Amino acid sequence: MKKLLFIPVIIIVIGFFYFSKKGKTIKNTALTYVTNASFINEEGTTVKRRVLLPNNYKRTTYTSNSFSDYVQNYKLKPFGAQVINYDGNLYLYQEGHVGVLELSVPSNGLQQCADALIRIRAEYLWETNQKEKIGFNFTSGHYCSWKKYAEGYRPKIKGNMVTFHKTASANSSKENFYKYLNLIFMYSGTQSLYSELPKINNISKVEVGDMLIYPGSPGHVIMVVDKATNEKGENLFIFAQGNTPAQSVHIIKNPSDLSLSPWFQVELNEYMEIPTYYFNEAKFIRFK
Repeated sequence: MKKLLFIPVIIIVIGFFYFSKKGKTIKNTALTYVTNASFINEEGTTVKRRVLLPNNYKRTTYTSNSFSDYVQNYKLKPFGAQVINYDGNLYLYQEGHVGVLELSVPSNGLQQCADALIRIRAEYLWETNQKEKIGFNFTSGHYCSWKKYAEGYRPKIKGNMVTFHKTASANSSKENFYKYLNLIFMYSGTQSLYSELPKINNISKVEVGDMLIYPGSPGHVIMVVDKATNEKGENLFIFAQGNTPAQSVHIIKNPSDLSLSPWFQVELNEYMEIPTYYFNEAKFIRFK
């Protein structure tokens, strides 16, 4: 009798791992522990130099000083660098990445998945003297700009109502800029990004710096950090992510196709897996 009861349990477990989405993700993530990613240049110190091209593909190039060019040339820590949590401890899962971006992780724990990408965008605008464009919506829909924050305006939040009042002295320093970002991290996220930003409805239009997103609480978002195209017009993408808990931003492996990893083939609105997570539908957005 016990043996008969044991057989259905085995069937259920096997079914979970091979037929459920969560089970498949767990199985594919486990494979990353025993299989190295292909196309890796261990000497590469930027995103586009770390990952080599598959045969018959050409890397997409962008105008100098564009956001896409900035992301594609983002500096990486030396190969083998580990993903570190905001508290200084190692992230439990170290087999899902091929590179770690040279982006600090604040010890306050606020810089999670959407926040890390918001920071990359904001720092790009700061470094390219486009500070007047720095601004993001709260989840409530209210726009919070760096310009007004630097002038001393602070939000007063009551439920979903937000008003801004001048309660601080003007301060346009880099230190105050990071205080502004901490405020954005607290009140913005995947839902506000998805509601605020334009959608991309053609996979061929997706470029470096665009984001694949699932909005929600919790949601998740990852950024395209490299792109390649072949003569047929077929596209491949590299992605990077922050995560929860707040941790190093890292270039992720492709757990569904380790022979192609870390490149991904993506179809709009189709199911897609990344290490430890899956998107039911691939939807892309773009910073304004």
